[in-house]
Order: sequence, then structure tokens, then C-alpha cells
Amino acid sequence: MNMKVRPAGCCIDPVIPKPLAARERDRLVAGFKALADPTRLEIFWLIAAQQEPICACDIVARFTVSQPTISHHLKVLKEAGMIAATRRGVWVHYQAEPAGVALVRGAIPGPEPVRLAKTG
Repeated sequence: MNMKVRPAGCCIDPVIPKPLAARERDRLVAGFKALADPTRLEIFWLIAAQQEPICACDIVARFTVSQPTISHHLKVLKEAGMIAATRRGVWVHYQAEPAGVALVRGAIPGPEPVRLAKTG
């Protein structure tokens, strides 16, 4: 993080979070990007609410978009690590990944404060 020198006494020292590891940052970005689409967010919300994996046919039945569009949204969610898929015969069942649920709940790794050195 780039820091410029600020005037002495202008304000309190900010708390700077511990940097995220690149892998964790990329996982979070992928999850947020996947959820940025309203339909994908609703699909994830439906999947995450289930006690057991939900069949793709039940997901398609809940939305007014086409089956190929639902399949695309499910693929994006799966690639982002938000959901997992299990094939049962010709049907695919989906369930939320714990990391995806944690992301939605706001369980981003807590920033660990690091105090800046005093300037001036």
C-alpha cells in the first residue's frame, strides 16, 4: 500500500489492515464478482438456504430466465468457489460451499491492525 507523508498533527494515526495474501484476495474478488449479478446472487441465496443439495431442475423452475442462462450462472458460481456440484444420474445437485456462505455473511478475514509510524 503506497503511503504519502501527511502533515504532523492533522489527524489520528489510521489503522492499516494486514495485507491479504494474493490467493485469499483473488478468492474474495472472484466471489464478489460472481455475486455482483442480481440473478446469480438470487441463485446463490436459494442454494445456500437448502439443508440438502438442490437439483438443477428446481433451480431452473424458480427463475424466469432460460435453462442455458441458469447453467451459465451456476458455472460462474462454481468457478468462483461459491457452490459445489454433484452429479446424480442425469441430474446435477448444488450446494453452497462454506467459504461462499462465509463471504456472504461478511466473514472476510478480519483486518489485523498495524499502527503506522508517527510522521513529523
